[in-house]
Amino acid sequence: MRRFLTYFVLILAVFTLGYYLASTSYESTPPPAADPQDISHASGSHVDFSSQVEPILNNRCLVCHGCYDAPCQLKLSSADGMARGASKELVYNPARLKPMQPTRLFIDAKTPPQWRQRDFHAVLNESENKDSPANASENLQNSLLYQMLRLKQQNPLPEDKYLSDDFSLSLAREQSCPSIGQFNAYASEHPLWGMPYATPGLQPKEHQTLVDWIAQGANRPLPEPASAEVARQIKRWEAFFNRQSNKQRLVSRYLYEHLYHAHIHFKGSGAREFYRLVRSTTPPAEKINEIATIRPFDDPGVPRFYYRLLKYTPTIVVKNHIVYEFSAARMARFEQLFLTPDYQVDALPGYQTDIAANPFKVFAAIPTRSRYQFLLDEARFFIEGFIKGPVCRGQIALNVIEDQFWVMFFDPERSVITNDDQFIGQVADELQVPLESSSNLDLVKIWTDYWDNQRNYMLSKQSWFETIGTHDINHALSYIWDGEATNPNAALTVFRHFDSGSVSYGLIGDMPETAWVIDYPLFERIHYLLVANFNVFGNIGHQLSTRIYMDFLRMEGEDQFLVFLPVKQRKAIRDAWHAGLRSNSKVEKYFTAPQDWLNVESVNGYQRGKYRSMAPQQELYTRLEEKFSPLKPASLSLNRCGRVGCDPTLLSDAKVNRIPQDKDALLNNDAIESAMQTLSQIKGVTLDAFPDVSFIRVEMPSPQTHRAYTLIRNKAYKNVTSFFADTSERERADLEQDSVTVVNWLEGSYPNFFFSVSAAELEQFTRMCAAIKNRQDYEDFVDRFGVRRTDQRFWELADWFQQQLAETKPVSAGLFDLNRYKNR
Repeated sequence: MRRFLTYFVLILAVFTLGYYLASTSYESTPPPAADPQDISHASGSHVDFSSQVEPILNNRCLVCHGCYDAPCQLKLSSADGMARGASKELVYNPARLKPMQPTRLFIDAKTPPQWRQRDFHAVLNESENKDSPANASENLQNSLLYQMLRLKQQNPLPEDKYLSDDFSLSLAREQSCPSIGQFNAYASEHPLWGMPYATPGLQPKEHQTLVDWIAQGANRPLPEPASAEVARQIKRWEAFFNRQSNKQRLVSRYLYEHLYHAHIHFKGSGAREFYRLVRSTTPPAEKINEIATIRPFDDPGVPRFYYRLLKYTPTIVVKNHIVYEFSAARMARFEQLFLTPDYQVDALPGYQTDIAANPFKVFAAIPTRSRYQFLLDEARFFIEGFIKGPVCRGQIALNVIEDQFWVMFFDPERSVITNDDQFIGQVADELQVPLESSSNLDLVKIWTDYWDNQRNYMLSKQSWFETIGTHDINHALSYIWDGEATNPNAALTVFRHFDSGSVSYGLIGDMPETAWVIDYPLFERIHYLLVANFNVFGNIGHQLSTRIYMDFLRMEGEDQFLVFLPVKQRKAIRDAWHAGLRSNSKVEKYFTAPQDWLNVESVNGYQRGKYRSMAPQQELYTRLEEKFSPLKPASLSLNRCGRVGCDPTLLSDAKVNRIPQDKDALLNNDAIESAMQTLSQIKGVTLDAFPDVSFIRVEMPSPQTHRAYTLIRNKAYKNVTSFFADTSERERADLEQDSVTVVNWLEGSYPNFFFSVSAAELEQFTRMCAAIKNRQDYEDFVDRFGVRRTDQRFWELADWFQQQLAETKPVSAGLFDLNRYKNR
């Protein structure tokens, strides 16, 4: 077994060797002098950051420089990020042998001198008199940002269809992170690598605005304080979290460990005002001093701390924007779930790692159903956490899930063994997720300890399962939570987009190959494995143990779905999900789970009445769609507009009020939906050339009524247990089973390609798309309707999609990331 794991680690290390090449080193020389015209122009009127500069930075720079995966760690979402500068060290390095020192903005260092000690180099001039008008020349010459912008203006992209091979768009590409003294060598070696990278350059006016701002000192206004309404709510919420009874302190700890990654929005506040729940050494009413720990359950290191609400000041990007609403109703719900129930907390648990990392031990005093219902109330938020949380991009977790699957939940009020306090207490040790270790030699421990624990836990559940008897399918489905017919979180769809993902309300798209039914222990472990306990700065051992354990959890959710199918279908379906693994003797030896439950009949009543002609899995999916049909309007509204009851044409209230309904647009609506329905029927190798996520703009006669759609390619696999396959992801692909989902909203954080088509050309668009048989057919299709990176329409279309999202989802919107945009 050790030899097998070592073999896999070596293959992974070779595959990710590019990550070791974090950056190119250059000799240091004085940077080029600033253009005299730029210096003289900067002496004009003052450039206003908020109205003139920020829109350009956001839409041309931040769309690539946000979150942990910003090239060279240069985060341009805030003044602090720009002042911190850039680093040659990679955050995403799957072959890292030792954990790296965390580099969290606002937390791990707070001033430019502190970041310089961490080997971050400046991208702006840092002289003390940079604000002086006489210092414009120095501000420009010593600004790496200016030099990169100027390089792009001097060397625009060639007017070719494709980017040259000199450009690299791979996630594992070698990064060039020159300091200002290394710029000359960088520019000489890569003259086309000015900023924005691998896209058309800025318009002259945009360029000059940024140049003037840099020359004038690159100042930003201070963040605005909390609005009056939010300040009042913060006072109430901080008082709530900092009550001193043992019961409240345990509840506050539970809430913090589940909400620390949220962008908290207060009901009734401005759409773009968000906060973080943090631990601080200072009490309410004093300035917040956030305690910097890697994980939310780490020892705070002080005898007394306080839960505080800290304003989130960076510009919002979609890929890590996970919104949780605070309101009076939410506080009442917390009281109802956690404080009203009659239970005692005699002593508070400590922060020793072996205890603190196990929520089933730490929070054992809180009723299981209260914890589970809390997760269910906002299930999408918590599922989204493992896709958009600390990982920021989720390849570690996401390459062990299918490209599209449905998620449901066991009802917290039903007599399911995993809803029982006593049972959860008995199996708490077996539910421990892998702890981060500084050693890379602990991989075998996963199989000796964690896999044994998982097996024992599954055997415990199986013993109970064998006692429940057989239920008619109608009764069996009552064990699946229906959201009380009002909560759209009861049914979700997860889409994987290679190394990123997204979560939609409702059962979206065609019936998937697999589905999950989640219970409380599975839900809690997903959160602690991939959010609370995940360290993006960790080493290869931590990342691989996380991936392995996520395999366990995925199969657990899938198996709990299979329980609702007749015995005679279960094994064949399960084997089809894991095709290829049975032929691997090593895998079979070390990956055999208890499977007696496959032969225990728990449901009957299939293939009767209107369902007579359906295969059991299709019937189960159909029954689930019917079960959740009351939630469908709310689910689609939330997907489209971020709120229930929004206008179905995707227009914001402001648009609906000020723009008369376009008759042509209304007349074309059925034709558009019909065309998109036709696209959604395309399957198989036709889709092989398509990227994971494509945004489509359908142009209507009136520009105000243009429509936005997302085409999501769902790649099929013979199995997704990648850790145990001796094949690449491509070799595990099942191209004949590929499918596509088309939705009339913008789905995903990383669009891979843009298409723009007039309503009058939709028939041709659909016909050409459906006729694609090879790469050349796809290239012809893109030539007609696509917008490549080199296309001068690129930024116009990118801006349009950003605006659509901002208008339709004012609270949940953020900037899309264009790092994954394809060259061809």
